[in-house]
Amino acid sequence: MIFDLLNNVPPENLPASILAGIFGLLIGSFLNVVIYRVPKIMQREFDNYIAEQNGQDLPHKDVFNLMLPRSACPHCGHQITAIENIPVLSFLALRARCSGCKAPISVRYPLVEMLTAGISFGLLWHFGAGLAGISSLIFAYFLIALALIDFDTQLLPDDLTLPLLWCGLLVNTQHVFCSLEAAVTGAVVGYLSLWSVYWLFKAITGKEGMGYGDFKLFAAMGAWFGWTVLPVTILISSLAGAVVGIGLIVMAKRGREVPMPFGPYLAIAGLLMLPYGHLITQKYLGIVL
Repeated sequence: MIFDLLNNVPPENLPASILAGIFGLLIGSFLNVVIYRVPKIMQREFDNYIAEQNGQDLPHKDVFNLMLPRSACPHCGHQITAIENIPVLSFLALRARCSGCKAPISVRYPLVEMLTAGISFGLLWHFGAGLAGISSLIFAYFLIALALIDFDTQLLPDDLTLPLLWCGLLVNTQHVFCSLEAAVTGAVVGYLSLWSVYWLFKAITGKEGMGYGDFKLFAAMGAWFGWTVLPVTILISSLAGAVVGIGLIVMAKRGREVPMPFGPYLAIAGLLMLPYGHLITQKYLGIVL
């Protein structure tokens, strides 16, 4: 099946794909900022809200957003210069160490940049440079940020999940990935399906199996590619989560009681299902029926 998918890609999409890959490196660098700062922005806003409710001085009065202050080394405060902020190349030139204090720089930064570049290349190769291609890039960039934020903090911020949902509905007013009716139904079915599983699991076990952010992310996926693809999407994400979870228990001796975020596995399934969801669903139904 994989070779069939690749053979259906028009060769004229290659130039746009290469440009998208280069652009993806730059976007990946920005996504690193989003992944690092959004949880901190949320925490600062929460701290200020609690202080305000208690009549206390605000603990955070300085400007802190996605643009300001400039990126700096968390160890010594050295501000990252423009030449030190070139995706992947700067990491290699600096030999993965801060130029100020020589503290190690996480390899995840260039990995996110390369991942974003690779996904950008693949999506434009598949969809071309039209509305579907540009829209698919927006979808992917949101998912990359959400997956890694959830991996780090077990949070899926409304500031990202809700705009992703509305973007899906807006894109499908033009019937890009599905009809608007299917998109609206997909958003409702996506939310209510995981919401129902959450409450059923809680009623049986007394524990929370997932967070409300998972409902919203799955609703956003329904808004992007319609309700018919959702069953296979949740199947793929559940299988991915089960494989990784079992691997962590066996290989890393991770306890079963340690919570594991579900957002990254939803994101993996979503990135696969946006370009190939309807085809995979047809193949799957052909096997099980």
